[in-house]
Amino acid sequence: MSSLKYLFLCYLLFVTTVGQVLADPLTDAKQAYVQGDYTKADKLIRPLAEQGDILAQYNLGVMYADENGEIKDFQEAAKWFRLAADQGDADAQVWLGAAYAGGRGVPQDFKEAISWYRLAGEQEHIDAQHRLGLMYGQGQGVNQNYQEAVKWYSLAAKQGHSDAQFKLGVMFDEGQGVIQDHQEATKWYHLAAEQGYMNAQFRLGVMYDQGENLIQNHQKAIKFYRLAAAQGHANAQASLGIMYGQGQGIAKDDIRAHMWLDLAASRGNSLAEHGRNLLAKKMSPSQITKAQEMAKDCIKNNYQDC
Repeated sequence: MSSLKYLFLCYLLFVTTVGQVLADPLTDAKQAYVQGDYTKADKLIRPLAEQGDILAQYNLGVMYADENGEIKDFQEAAKWFRLAADQGDADAQVWLGAAYAGGRGVPQDFKEAISWYRLAGEQEHIDAQHRLGLMYGQGQGVNQNYQEAVKWYSLAAKQGHSDAQFKLGVMFDEGQGVIQDHQEATKWYHLAAEQGYMNAQFRLGVMYDQGENLIQNHQKAIKFYRLAAAQGHANAQASLGIMYGQGQGIAKDDIRAHMWLDLAASRGNSLAEHGRNLLAKKMSPSQITKAQEMAKDCIKNNYQDC
């Protein structure tokens, strides 16, 4: 439910249709909810939901599903999502699928989750398609089926879902559910990386660094390692440290190498810690101090401009 639980901020009652009688009550309910008057918001929406208004049913479900809300009630949320889902609302179908997958307000039931995800996925709901890919890929609630996983990942990836793009790349890389095709894998990694997906950025860094299934290019490796490192990817930070230490694709710089290795070590990378300690034996105390200061500044700046 993690990717959906905050959607109420975006979706909750923002729909206004010119000429609809329901527009004013929904707008008033939105304002009441945002202001923390949950009783008023419920009072405004519930009659509409009980009359079968799909928008009101969905939004009432979102209100009760909000984990940070004072009226949080997963059973009540599931009740209203089901009513909207039964009317074909794809967002409600995804919420209901997530409720079954997580056992929130309903008994945990992966098969039921898949049924609701499938209904939404067939309506081209991007999150439903991604979740179906995950469940078929992991064999959660169904027999593991890589071909089916590829099918759903492909649909979500073509709509721009970055995690689906990355996972589709992995499946082409490993030949899971498809004929192995490293060129196709690289295409999907690039698309995910362009959206800021750090695992794809790191994967491309490794591929360019090692010349794996493409022409070795240390400059490009550094580019992708740096993008992932700026998001806190410990292995990317460690890789940058190694490249600075060896002068691969960039001028050799022990201070900056120590800095990146130190940052990776602080995030639990034991190999980076070992590499930093070895490097420190060749450095002067002033160089180590400088590197440590740079690492502190880098953390303060959230890994930007390091």
